Amino acid sequence: MIKLIPAIDIIDGKCVRLTKGDYNKKTIYYENPVDVAKEFEQLGLTHLHLVDLDGAKSDHVINIRILKEIATKTNLSIDFSGGIKSDNDIKAVFNNGANMVTIGSIAVNNPLMFKKWIREYGPQRIILGADVKNGNITINGWEKETNENIFSFLEHYINCGIKNILCTDITKDGTLSGPAYTLYKSILEEFHGINLIASGGVSSNEDIIQLDRLGVSAVVFGKAYYEHKIDIKTLM
Repeated sequence: MIKLIPAIDIIDGKCVRLTKGDYNKKTIYYENPVDVAKEFEQLGLTHLHLVDLDGAKSDHVINIRILKEIATKTNLSIDFSGGIKSDNDIKAVFNNGANMVTIGSIAVNNPLMFKKWIREYGPQRIILGADVKNGNITINGWEKETNENIFSFLEHYINCGIKNILCTDITKDGTLSGPAYTLYKSILEEFHGINLIASGGVSSNEDIIQLDRLGVSAVVFGKAYYEHKIDIKTLM
């Protein structure tokens, strides 16, 4: 069964959602991210995707305090993303309660460091972040589009032992227009034995059911929950 993973995206200490990764198109949903994390736990959810959007645009993790507070006040298994650019960053994130990390930009900009982290922490604690626009990988908080093709990018790191992949179609994210089914189907047909986590575009319970049928391991959702488009209790 597909794993349900709610997302909390943080800017200025608040829970927000962007549309298509545009920092100028943000909606604030909660003033205190800890409140919504507790809400997710009360619904019976066990995992959380926590995104430091301030850190993603910066050269280091910024919202470490919120990570620590959520880790302290809930039993959620936290996957942290955004701003992890150095050994000190990744150590701080794990030391402050993250169970896993999702990393994209460093995998593009500094492959040697990323591979070192895979060896040090183990591939079971590392999620490869593959943010896609027009078939290419995008980094630095989705602000920079690279010439790295999604399939060659995934192949390289799967060969390095990566099993967990979080793939976001940026053109879908925050739009409630439905997930990138065709992209996910192609990835699953190309690469066997991976744990593919879908993100972006979820708009209904049916979207999640369809992803489950495709063989997607987990789904990350945010706006669909905050705007009451999905019913967690029914899905559970």
